[in-house]
Amino acid sequence: MISYINTNNTTYYKNGSVVSSRPYASPDVSTQTAILRLVTSYNVKGLPAVSFIQMPYGSIKPAGSLAMYPTATGAGDLTLASAIWPYSDRVNRRYFGVAGYLSVPTGSYNSQQPFNTGENRYKSDIQMGYQQPIIGNLDGMVAVDTMWFGGNSQCAAACGMTTNTSLNQKPLTSTQLGPIYKIDQTYTVGASYFYVAGGATTFGNTYQNNVINTQRYLLSALAYYPFGRISL
Repeated sequence: MISYINTNNTTYYKNGSVVSSRPYASPDVSTQTAILRLVTSYNVKGLPAVSFIQMPYGSIKPAGSLAMYPTATGAGDLTLASAIWPYSDRVNRRYFGVAGYLSVPTGSYNSQQPFNTGENRYKSDIQMGYQQPIIGNLDGMVAVDTMWFGGNSQCAAACGMTTNTSLNQKPLTSTQLGPIYKIDQTYTVGASYFYVAGGATTFGNTYQNNVINTQRYLLSALAYYPFGRISL
């Protein structure tokens, strides 16, 4: 699978509040990323499973009040993942899955640049999800995952330092839940609520008091055709 992602961020937040002082008065960070993912599905003692290897390549371009910083271009960090469904009842649409992810610091990284396509640290994640029918063609889904971060001993510009210091980050936990409605064999729509908490960082011996605490909502639609899948 090949995917392309284009994002643009124009507001800087800290502890839930907008930061309007320089250099964050009018920040503009645009990111373009192409992602190659090689996927294989298989069975483990009759249980469905899937594994993939993923490699991103792209650029991060600062502009606005951040225009003095250079554009970062290059490969991102390699990600390996595997998932298995210990319980999978296709007849009654009940599923329980467990997945593990590992991100390896293979991406482009320069400690003297605040923006990089690679993070120069390992990341791992364990996720569990459950889905079952609510009524008719309407299903409910809930999933929880926790991400752990390795240390980055070469954090300079991104940590606001002129020389290398260490970056450490607390685990980050995400919870999502919502309904999934299958209109027919071709079309499916869904809605999700996400709550993310944790992930505070320490630069050297200085705690940054920047716990992540965010909520977001997602509406989605999927269309399955013989030539592939379209998502909105």
